[in-house]
Amino acid sequence: MLSRLQELRREEEALLRVKAALREQLTRLRVEELALQSMIRSREENGTVPSSTAAEEVQKTLGQMDNEAAINQTELHLSLQDHREEEEEEEEEESDS
Repeated sequence: MLSRLQELRREEEALLRVKAALREQLTRLRVEELALQSMIRSREENGTVPSSTAAEEVQKTLGQMDNEAAINQTELHLSLQDHREEEEEEEEEESDS
């Protein structure tokens, strides 16, 4: 019973870390969205860049953000993987004793 409680606490801690990482990523994405909206508005107001060029630049920026999001997801996945491996090792140690 005690080991189950400890396991649940570790799982709760891991979930809280994931929650914090997701909130941080959401905040970054919101900032990037606002920056893109501002960039689009300023270009529309100035009219200095043809719309096709502006659309290409927006697509390029969005593509870069997609890559960053994929990288962030990979890092998050890896950190969860490490935690699971640690839990499995601890469970093996507990079962051996």
